[in-house]
Amino acid sequence: MEAATLIRQSRQRAGLTQVELARRLGTTQSAVARLEGHGSSPRLATLERALRATGHELSLRSTRRKPGVDETLIARQLRMTPAERLRAFETSYAQTRKIAAAARRG
Repeated sequence: MEAATLIRQSRQRAGLTQVELARRLGTTQSAVARLEGHGSSPRLATLERALRATGHELSLRSTRRKPGVDETLIARQLRMTPAERLRAFETSYAQTRKIAAAARRG
């Protein structure tokens, strides 16, 4: 979630207007509007301060991202010797050529 959305939703859940949040932060309504604007990229300290002013707390967590590739295949390839990898590539290349030839005929 973007920082701007987080600030806006927290403010709205707290039942505050931009003017009220600005007053709590010691800034102007236009500054709060900029924080809530698309593409806003406040510093972490600013984000924490804005959320605290709405009665919310920023909680960050880190989770292991699922890989976009099948890492088991990579691990299997890395266990192969260079000669085994070359033979596997040659076999794959030959099969690909057969499929391409069949596609041109068909």
